[in-house]
Amino acid sequence: MSRTATVKAFYRLTKPGVLYGNVLTAAAGFLLASEGVIDTRLFIATITGTTLVIASACVLNNFLDQDIDQLMERTKKRPLITGDVRGRDAVIFLVVLGISGILVLYAWVNWLVVVVGLTGFLVYVVLYGMLSKRLSIHGTLVGSVSGAAPILAGYVAVTDAIDLGALLVFVILFLWQMPEFYSIAIYRRDEYKAAGVPVISVVKGIQHTKRQIFAYLLAFTVSVVLLTAAGYTGYVYLVVMTALCIYWLWLGTKSLNTKDNDFWSRKVFRHSLVVLLAFSLLISVDAWLP
Repeated sequence: MSRTATVKAFYRLTKPGVLYGNVLTAAAGFLLASEGVIDTRLFIATITGTTLVIASACVLNNFLDQDIDQLMERTKKRPLITGDVRGRDAVIFLVVLGISGILVLYAWVNWLVVVVGLTGFLVYVVLYGMLSKRLSIHGTLVGSVSGAAPILAGYVAVTDAIDLGALLVFVILFLWQMPEFYSIAIYRRDEYKAAGVPVISVVKGIQHTKRQIFAYLLAFTVSVVLLTAAGYTGYVYLVVMTALCIYWLWLGTKSLNTKDNDFWSRKVFRHSLVVLLAFSLLISVDAWLP
């Protein structure tokens, strides 16, 4: 391969979609905790270190999931499956990324962020990727813990403490992931079944999964409101997020009463991305909003 193609292959190993989404929430957590007074150096160090650690975890997940990835349509073209990147090179890459990220967080941020980052890494790679994802329908619950770690890391980078605000943003991101992934588990059900991955839609069925999605949508809506009730966000955030949550709940209701499961689960999933983007942007600029 050409040098450009090789660079692109290594870049794809970091799962850019997952990486950017997590970095976005880390930045949002940082800006919310900053309350309008932003330490630029601390922000750059936090985002740089967090990005490197998350990228390392994604590469390691790619390395460990090769047996599953080669069986699923959406993953069988990943660089390790196609041979564009060798396993040894991927391991070297992830080690360099991970160590660099931890060193940045240790040197320029604080110990609490290092602990959050390492915990998120281990939960994602070991408890989720190596164990629960392959053995239990509760893998999504475990994976959602690591998925909520970046916003917590961004928040505590500023506060150097875990307060009510830190807990709330963690819970919000945790709850957001459940309907997001469960909707994927519905329209990708056949792929997961073929790969032997025991996702909830395969083990418990689609209707049960849809009921779970609706329950988590309700819990997410409550957690979103609590952030304002606790005094961490203003009314613009509350109005916009409540409207988005009501529409998400409506989609969840429609999906409960339809046989066109793929169509409605995709709509639930696509709206989850809108919700995440809106949430991240709103808490980032909340200090300047009513």
